Amino acid sequence: MLSKEANERITRVGPGTPMGELMRRYWHPIAASVELQDNPVKKVRILGEDLVLYRDRSGNLGLIDEPCPHRRVSMEYGIPEQEGLRCPYHGWLFNHEGRCLEQPAEPWNSTFKDRITTKAYNAQELGGLVFAYLGPQPAPLLPRYDILVWENVVRHIGVVVIPCNWVQCMENSMDPVHTEYLHGRFMEYQWARRGWPVDSKPGVPFRHTRIGFDRFEHGLIKRRMVEGSSREDDLWGVGHPVIFPHILRRGAIDCNYAFQYRVPIDDTHTYHVSYEIYRPGIPIPPQESIPLYDIPWNDEQGNMNLQIVMIQDALAWVTQGSIAQRDKEHLAQTDAGVILYRQLLEEQLQRVERGEDPMEVYRNPAENQCIDLPQEGIRYGDRLRHPLAPKYRSAYFRGQEVNYSPIIGWIGDLFEEADRRAAGGDPLIPYTDQPDIPIVGDWHREVELRPTGQAATAGESAAELFPLSGRRSSST
Repeated sequence: MLSKEANERITRVGPGTPMGELMRRYWHPIAASVELQDNPVKKVRILGEDLVLYRDRSGNLGLIDEPCPHRRVSMEYGIPEQEGLRCPYHGWLFNHEGRCLEQPAEPWNSTFKDRITTKAYNAQELGGLVFAYLGPQPAPLLPRYDILVWENVVRHIGVVVIPCNWVQCMENSMDPVHTEYLHGRFMEYQWARRGWPVDSKPGVPFRHTRIGFDRFEHGLIKRRMVEGSSREDDLWGVGHPVIFPHILRRGAIDCNYAFQYRVPIDDTHTYHVSYEIYRPGIPIPPQESIPLYDIPWNDEQGNMNLQIVMIQDALAWVTQGSIAQRDKEHLAQTDAGVILYRQLLEEQLQRVERGEDPMEVYRNPAENQCIDLPQEGIRYGDRLRHPLAPKYRSAYFRGQEVNYSPIIGWIGDLFEEADRRAAGGDPLIPYTDQPDIPIVGDWHREVELRPTGQAATAGESAAELFPLSGRRSSST
């Protein structure tokens, strides 16, 4: 458990709070680029601050305080000009640095505008997302993670607002064993109780026999062994990385890669971004824009949309309360990953309090060309195919939010075309192997599970779905 004071320290994100100061050292996605096409002005809330994102007529991004400093009218209704955003009330014009450029109703020789500024923050685009940096200057580099910059891929973005604190979402990512119950027995119960078609049920996880955790240069890695698997399988040897402070790297068979960003809107709301890319192994026409879709929180009956795996997770997050009362919990051995994540948060809080950069902050351009990350399940080299890939892909699509993407049909068509070409003997585009995973320090933890009773569900064995990989962690 954590004390109330320690819990406040890691959950509150407003200006001047310890966690707020840590989170302001990072770039956070706040919108999709496509959102600014129809309306170039969007109100956003992040880290407890109400701001307005805009693209001016020169194509430049600005991120400024929502209220105009003149009469406090919302700049959400501002008019984009060649440079900057003009207030709809009296026409005061502010640029991306927060400087007031014009005050049309003031005398022509007035210098009052030169003494007026509004709060302004850095905004940049990468991979179809708009990122914001709210921290001290000079700003670090926007990390160029592999899936944000790779070419010849298909991308789409799903978003939903989760009504709880962001740490609850992240702790779930350090908890492997919830998978077989929340996404196994609970899901089976929901399908049976509601009479949903069995063929609409996504693939179900398997029984765990051991879990493990390590720290690496980008954050933490969770590992699992399940019935039928060993340390030589990707589930353990590569593992499932969590990129500090708030990204879960997720993927599956068939060259699918994803980030789940958990961005603190404020203390009790989280902006959840599912950023997915696909590499079918054939040339892909460039996307004119990367589509955005809403992940539906409710189903057609108005209930939580529990047919989506991520919404099953969200059920667990939000029912802990808007901010979990960690002083009342009782952690077990299998919560080792949750404990390590909290320790890492505290370690990085202390670094900021000492005036240092926290981990995963980039300032050297040479280290930021393309940041390759490990990912379980993506390791087929030139083959890029696996006998179970089409079967697994079908189950994966059924249970994931990507079902609601406007281009999911096109993505499926691309993979079918890749399958046809491969069957005809055409070589598919080769991709690089897994990066090495150097483990940091003495953070390694392992827990052996001794489950009893019936398996949570039947399904493919891990050995079938996650065969041997060519690269291993240096710790295993």
